[in-house]
Amino acid sequence: MGNLLKVLACAELEHGPIVFLDFEHAQPTEAETAVWNQVSAVLEEAHGILAELQSYNGAGQEIREAIQNPGDLALQEKAWNAVCPLVAKLKRFYEFSLRLENALRSLLEALTSPPYAPMQHLEREQALAKQFAEILHFTLSFDELKMTNPAIQNDFSYYRRTISRNRLNNQQLEAENEVNNEMANRMSLFYAEATPMLKTLSNATTKFVSEVRSSNGHIRACVHPLCRGLATELLVLITVIEGKHQVKVN
Repeated sequence: MGNLLKVLACAELEHGPIVFLDFEHAQPTEAETAVWNQVSAVLEEAHGILAELQSYNGAGQEIREAIQNPGDLALQEKAWNAVCPLVAKLKRFYEFSLRLENALRSLLEALTSPPYAPMQHLEREQALAKQFAEILHFTLSFDELKMTNPAIQNDFSYYRRTISRNRLNNQQLEAENEVNNEMANRMSLFYAEATPMLKTLSNATTKFVSEVRSSNGHIRACVHPLCRGLATELLVLITVIEGKHQVKVN
C-alpha cells in the first residue's frame, strides 16, 4: 500500500487526519447514486472472487505426475484436464481486475472533483468513501491469498508450456479458444506481480493523475492538490481498515 501512496508523490502525512466516518449507516445521496451503483456491482462480484481464490487448490499432483512420466499420454491428458478449468478461473480473476480498475476510476473522479477539499469529500460522500475502503480491503485480501498460493503460478506456467509445445508440433488445443496468446501474455504479466491487484490500483491511479495533468494547462495548480487530496483520502481509509485510533468510525 505504501507504493500506492508513493505514486501520488505527495508530502509526508505521518499523522493521520481526524475525520468522522459512519460506514455502518452510509447511504448514497442522489448525486452519488450513479457511481455507487456501478461500484456496487463490482464489489458484489468481489466476494465471489475471494471465495474462489481461497478455495483454489491447484493441479500440483497431476502436473508432477505428468512431468515425471512424459511418455504416459493418459497422465498428460489428466494434467491438462485439471489445469484448463483452473486457467479459466485465473482468466476470470484477471478480467475482474479490469472491471475493478474502471470502478476505481469512477470513484477517483467523484472523490476529487472540485470545489470540495479531500476531507469534505470523505464527509459529504461517505457511501462512496466506504466503497473506496472496500476496494482497498478486497485488494489487500486478494493479494494476500495470491502470495500464499504458489499453485497459481505453477498451474499457469504449465498451461503455457503445454500450449507452446503443441504449437511446435502444429497442434491446436481447444483451450486456446478461451485463453489466446494475447490474453495469456497479459495474464502472465498480471500474475507475475507479487501483489497484482495493488499494482492494478496503482496503475489506475497513476493513469488518472496523468490524464488530469495532460488535460489541464495549470499543472501545478491542479495536479499537486489532486495528489495531496488522493493521498489524504487513502491515508484515512487505510487507517480505517487497519483499525487505528486517529480516525473515529461511528
